[in-house]
Amino acid sequence: MVQTTETKTKGKKYDPFIEATLQYERAASKLDLESWIYNRLKYPERELTVHMTITRDDGKVETFTGYRVQHSTLRGPGKGGIRYSPEASISECKALAAWMTWKTAVLDLPLGGAKGAVICNPPDMSECELEKLTKEYTYAIKDIIGPHKDIPAPDVWTNSQTMAWICDAYSRYVGYFEPAVVTGKPLCIGGSLGRPQATGLGMYYTLLETSKHLEFPLEGKKVTIIGYGNVGSSIARLLQEYGCKIIAITDIYGGIYNKNGIPIPELDAYVTRTKTVKGFKKYDSINNEELLELNCDILLPCAMEGMIHEKNADRIKAKIICEGANGPTTTEADEILINKGVFILPDILANAGGVTVSYLEWVQNVQRNYLEEEEVKKRCWKMMQKSFWDVVRIADNYKTDSRNAAYILAVQRVADSVRLFGKIGRN
Repeated sequence: MVQTTETKTKGKKYDPFIEATLQYERAASKLDLESWIYNRLKYPERELTVHMTITRDDGKVETFTGYRVQHSTLRGPGKGGIRYSPEASISECKALAAWMTWKTAVLDLPLGGAKGAVICNPPDMSECELEKLTKEYTYAIKDIIGPHKDIPAPDVWTNSQTMAWICDAYSRYVGYFEPAVVTGKPLCIGGSLGRPQATGLGMYYTLLETSKHLEFPLEGKKVTIIGYGNVGSSIARLLQEYGCKIIAITDIYGGIYNKNGIPIPELDAYVTRTKTVKGFKKYDSINNEELLELNCDILLPCAMEGMIHEKNADRIKAKIICEGANGPTTTEADEILINKGVFILPDILANAGGVTVSYLEWVQNVQRNYLEEEEVKKRCWKMMQKSFWDVVRIADNYKTDSRNAAYILAVQRVADSVRLFGKIGRN
């Protein structure tokens, strides 16, 4: 008998792994999975906690805690980013690893799901300290990562430089240069053209397909964006070039609103200098909650998980939500938004451009055969396009919403793999 999670999020502190589990259970209930498969996919395969001690620039010795969670390696190596954050937790890593399993399955990539984190505050650390910490973390997890085991990538407060340090530490460990151990690397050591903008590009592709599906032309539509890092800025540029009007943007320091539209190239130059959108052209200031209530056509949550919840979902006026962040919408908010008729492009589909191009980078590294940028974009579009219409087909077949359809598609693909591998040795 399948046992479901009874823990409810209502009135309790947000727990990302509970959210991920509830999303999985909702989809799995439609598939009548065998108990041994259901439970096998509900929990991570492995959770590793490590501690790294480094000497800070001032001579102080400090110990940091890190994690690497592998939710599934059934269909291929684990795949997932490493984030540096003072708020990092094992629950967050478990949720993000699970979401990566379903994301790679929605795209039908030969990869699984994993996630890593280190509890630290990068803005308060020097480059030398970050390099020490990154390499110590790599040595701590070296036995469970690798081109055919688990392939990390950048995430919050990590970047291509971080990946270069991991590549160096891992290569020293194995005794030869191995670029395929991570993706999101600098071009000169095996990175892929098109990788930095890949997540925003994937969102753009899903919005183009949504426009066809809903017969909803994008030209002239009003767009709001929460989070203006790599993802938010990439999708903003693409949509403005297409003819959309970006009317509001927020980041961790503040936000701006202009009903006539924000000139993105000028904003990008400003952000390069100031590291924030706050104060740009003295536009009206706005915070996340105020942005959510704006009259707009498309809302792009591109920051952290859990930002759309039961207390603010009913005030959202957007017709389409395209999730650039992982897990930005709670299950209770989902129900409210679906009842309001909002079309949601779920994270495991909408922001999968990043992992799709990461997959292409990994393939290029393994083969030592590199692609032109247009070829990378072409392959990404083809894969995102197919996945979008796969989700639409499932939604029609099961008479369900797009998020549940994406999960049904993903869970079915992974469950089919488990079933074919057999029960003995996995039960």
